[in-house]
Amino acid sequence: MTTTTSELATSNLARDTYTVFARAMRMSLRNPAWLVISLMQPVLYILLFGPLLEPLSGQLGAANAYQVFVPGILVQLGIFGALFVGFGLIAEYRAGVIESQRVTPASRTALLLGRVLRDVVVLLVQGTLLVLVAIPLGLRAPLLGVVATLVVIGLLGAAFASVSYALALTLKSEDAFAPLLNAVVLPVLLLSGILLPMTLAPGWLQAVSDVNPLKHVVEGTRSLFDGDYSSGTVWWGLGLTVAMGVAGWWFGVRRFRQESS
Repeated sequence: MTTTTSELATSNLARDTYTVFARAMRMSLRNPAWLVISLMQPVLYILLFGPLLEPLSGQLGAANAYQVFVPGILVQLGIFGALFVGFGLIAEYRAGVIESQRVTPASRTALLLGRVLRDVVVLLVQGTLLVLVAIPLGLRAPLLGVVATLVVIGLLGAAFASVSYALALTLKSEDAFAPLLNAVVLPVLLLSGILLPMTLAPGWLQAVSDVNPLKHVVEGTRSLFDGDYSSGTVWWGLGLTVAMGVAGWWFGVRRFRQESS
């Protein structure tokens, strides 16, 4: 009897998750403009900022600057592309969508999981396009390293999307949500080595950045693009990504359940 109940609960969770995912994906496909706009910034970074790094290839420790730059941009996409999804949830809350879903028997976990899965799919599509854009510019990276990096980006996106939805559900206002994100974005961008490796920074700034887990994630993805799969940098970055994913998911599910109580 216990096994049957467990199987039924799992089946219901999968069904509810797919329903929420399908609805969220349909909304994205009906209005793809925001997908294009969100992709334009990292593409412009690659097209306009990447060539400036070519003379610094030797200092960056790579034969090609794009092997250093593209992994960082992918991590930036995973972080910032997911952090801003909460704005959509605020709009849904104001329109009464969240209230309507809350009174249904749908699993509260599924209400979050379906949305996060949509965000991860979008991030993976955008990340793949970014890699394809960088190849004609000189990017040379092993396929396994690129695929592994996209997996990391998916996990990172799931973590930050969960946090974004939880914060949006807590604040319920763009006027409060936007300043909070802006306060996070700049320090993360500067102290994670996304644009330039922190090895180019002075010693005191490197010491500050060492406490930023995203710095280690960025360094891990750069090692993957170099084909160095067994290095401690890769496993350290992957471990921190998983830890952030678990913490973000716990926070998101907890907030959705509190909202429904």
